[in-house]
Amino acid sequence: MTAATQVLPVCGPRIEFEAINLELGRTRILEQVSFSVAAGSVHAIVGPNGGGKSSLIKTLLGQMPHQGRLAMHWPSEREVIGYVPQALEFDRGLPMTVDDFMAAMCQRQPAFLGLSKRVQPAIEAALTHVGMLDKRKRRMGALSGGERQRVLLAQGLIPEPQLLVLDEPMSALDEAGIRVFEHLLASWRRSGTTVLWIEHDLEAVLRLADRVTGLSRRVLFDAAPAQALTPERLLGLFSVHPRSESLA
Repeated sequence: MTAATQVLPVCGPRIEFEAINLELGRTRILEQVSFSVAAGSVHAIVGPNGGGKSSLIKTLLGQMPHQGRLAMHWPSEREVIGYVPQALEFDRGLPMTVDDFMAAMCQRQPAFLGLSKRVQPAIEAALTHVGMLDKRKRRMGALSGGERQRVLLAQGLIPEPQLLVLDEPMSALDEAGIRVFEHLLASWRRSGTTVLWIEHDLEAVLRLADRVTGLSRRVLFDAAPAQALTPERLLGLFSVHPRSESLA
């Protein structure tokens, strides 16, 4: 089979958002949001601050109530979701090392007892993937913002996800970290992992995403990057006032 005709494996789910409405109190956050995410694809969501991107992700993760239909079609009985938040809020004075953080996030055994032998190989592999294995004994508070973001990426890899939800993962990364992220994105695509990716770096989205949804409370476009990220569409997306409406 030639490279041109090779079919990549798919382990991630197809996701369908259908007429999603989200209201908090008397404020409308999302209105009639409908689009689908292809299984095994890298699907980016772009839009202005306050446009509902993170709220949509929280809806997907079951953290916010909504109206409408949200369905995930998994290819097998194994259903593993990884999540990488935009930032990590914590007391930087805490004597918590990278190993401590990974233990707290990735194992049932209390972190103060050290890494569990069951998850230690996976944690070491994840830290190696993001280039942080040599800093595993450093305090989290002593890391740069980009290094902490790499650790967040590492915890999202355990257990190996079929669906990976990323909330602006590139926001704090330096050039080396961006190269790490792009390498990871390529490996997720090869493995057929579904990636739903909120991102503000439109140039990165144009290069790396399979499809892009423009969201400003409503879906303003949903297309391949070359068709979606045109000056006219971006002007319409970012010129629309994104602040959620108060219900009458």
